[in-house]
Amino acid sequence: MTEAIVRVEDLRKQYRIGARREAYSTLRETMSRAVRAPVKHFKRNGRSDNETVWALKGINFEVAPGEILGIIGRNGAGKSTLLKILSRITEPTSGRAELFGRIGSLLEVGTGFHPELTGRENIYLNGAVLGMKRTEIAARFDEIVAFAEIDKFLDTAVKHYSSGMYMRLAFAVAAHLEPEILLVDEVLAVGDAEFQAKCLRKMGTVAGEGRTVLFVSHNMSAIQSLCKRAVWINNGKIVADAEAITVVADYLRGSLQHSTESIWDFSTAPGNDKVRIRRACVKVENSSVDQDITIQTPFRFEFEYWNLAPDLHLSLSLHLYNQQGNMVFATVPLRDSTWHGRPFPTGLFRSVCHVPGDLLNDGMHRVLLLVVKDETEVIFSLEDAVAFEVFDSVDRRGNWHGRWPGAVRPDLDWETTLLAAPVAEEVAR
Repeated sequence: MTEAIVRVEDLRKQYRIGARREAYSTLRETMSRAVRAPVKHFKRNGRSDNETVWALKGINFEVAPGEILGIIGRNGAGKSTLLKILSRITEPTSGRAELFGRIGSLLEVGTGFHPELTGRENIYLNGAVLGMKRTEIAARFDEIVAFAEIDKFLDTAVKHYSSGMYMRLAFAVAAHLEPEILLVDEVLAVGDAEFQAKCLRKMGTVAGEGRTVLFVSHNMSAIQSLCKRAVWINNGKIVADAEAITVVADYLRGSLQHSTESIWDFSTAPGNDKVRIRRACVKVENSSVDQDITIQTPFRFEFEYWNLAPDLHLSLSLHLYNQQGNMVFATVPLRDSTWHGRPFPTGLFRSVCHVPGDLLNDGMHRVLLLVVKDETEVIFSLEDAVAFEVFDSVDRRGNWHGRWPGAVRPDLDWETTLLAAPVAEEVAR
């Protein structure tokens, strides 16, 4: 059995909120307040000024050397608090966290940087904080600068860097100075898509070299592609600790309400002074009753909406996302010849989008609905307008066992043809 490089046992963290530091006062003022308000330490609503909240409530897990552990959960779940304790930025209220190796942390943009020092000086400063010798830092210096792509600004004080430049250099330093354990929070969201992909590849390389990564992210695609294992934290407790694909699917399914139909009256309808949504639903084609949608089932989206402004050129745009958070497709009514290019009068409209069977993969799906004016301007958007699950179909699995990969699962035509019979010499082999 491999010895753990990170071990967390019954870790708890309590914060005190609402406490205020009073200004200095004279002895006379202090005595006067004590006489007038002897129970001032209680608020008018009966709550103490020193309320407490538990950010972590008994966290337990271990991480093996060379493992990339994904940590997911909603904002405020306790993920960042956990990494701050592991980084020794804050102390736990109780419990213990043992880390057997040199730690590199990337918890915020520019963590550990001195704003008055240049990029060059901060590289050496960060290396010294990690306990590396100057010769070790110098050996990786050119690689760090090339990765961060900030060579033109290397001798500029980092206080003049943009947030993107800060993040590039911070990640490059943390990843290249060879810590045994790398702690990464959601800071990768600051960079552009190309650099984010570059960082993810680098973390994969770091793990391949035998180092350990704890990766906090809201990017479920990154968690699944980079991590074999994930921990889901909710309200300071671990809800699940298992294979990343399974944990992410359960997390998204739990955070997404199953809503195949929503109906609003005019006063409560989502929208604005130009358009309001009356109804959004998903239904099986040619069926008047609710049925499960399988991978084979043709179905349709229906949207009803009030157009409130006359002579608008309206269209709907539907973005469909799967349970990994990846967009499966986006569609607009290009084939709707009735109103395409024509202004809408005021009134109640219905738009229907038909989806064929043998297209989607199984799992939860959600719809982002956009109302577009003049084919370019989005005048209203509705998150999770529809949320539904596509179920697997046993007779289409064949000999495959396990979850089918990919965002879509089309049933495509295949043909196999015998081009020539084998010659005798080939049969003899």
